[in-house]
Amino acid sequence: MKCLYATLFLLILSFQLPAQRLSDTLKIISYNLRFGERASMEEFAAFIKTQNADLVALQEVDINTFRERAPKQNGKDFIGELAHLTGMFGAFGKTIDYAGGYYGIGILSKYPMTMTERILLPFTENGKEQRALLVANIELGEGKTISFASTHLDFTNTQERQLQVTQINNILLQKNIPVLVCGDFNARPESTEIKQGMSLWAPLDNQFPTSPSQAAKYKIDYIFGYPKANWELLSSPKQSSLLSDHLPVVSEVKITW
Repeated sequence: MKCLYATLFLLILSFQLPAQRLSDTLKIISYNLRFGERASMEEFAAFIKTQNADLVALQEVDINTFRERAPKQNGKDFIGELAHLTGMFGAFGKTIDYAGGYYGIGILSKYPMTMTERILLPFTENGKEQRALLVANIELGEGKTISFASTHLDFTNTQERQLQVTQINNILLQKNIPVLVCGDFNARPESTEIKQGMSLWAPLDNQFPTSPSQAAKYKIDYIFGYPKANWELLSSPKQSSLLSDHLPVVSEVKITW
């Protein structure tokens, strides 16, 4: 009789539990840190933890630099410290050597990264400095993996950015898993590089201005998802953090598999 009751209980439980989840929600942050000129790593980490972020794309990240403008950050490993302070996994992509160390972009993730790759973007005589795309495959569990990318495009001219966006599309649109790309594109929504260059992507953030942070006038920071049908924006509250000269972009998104 006990065996019969146990069998009935398991049968009832099996009808109540779905075979698998069809969608997941993720909290995403894209944040240009301004090489820590205005805030400490502890303050940035506290912000990330308060947001309960799953994935963070970072720009203007320093590793062991000695900047006169940011003496409190001299010799610090931004990604190492932020990963430690937030309890997240970290990855860094160097764009240039700078001030005795390295300068570039980064990623923080609550979930394991099964692959990371830094890809240098086009850099012509019209550009100011080398830029890059940092890509990580993020293993969310249950056999589900997405690609997550951080970038920071040239700020001097649209022609350079258009070349960089074309390269980003050539790389990321070929992937056979869902993709998120975030970063400081240094371009407004009506620009060619955003309006046309990112037209195949789902915009996954609010359209509020992000720069300068004290009285933001221009939107140049974004979160995009591909394929469009796999991503849905659930919320993207307006931010007011003054830890950098950019406002962070924070979004909760849903992915459907």
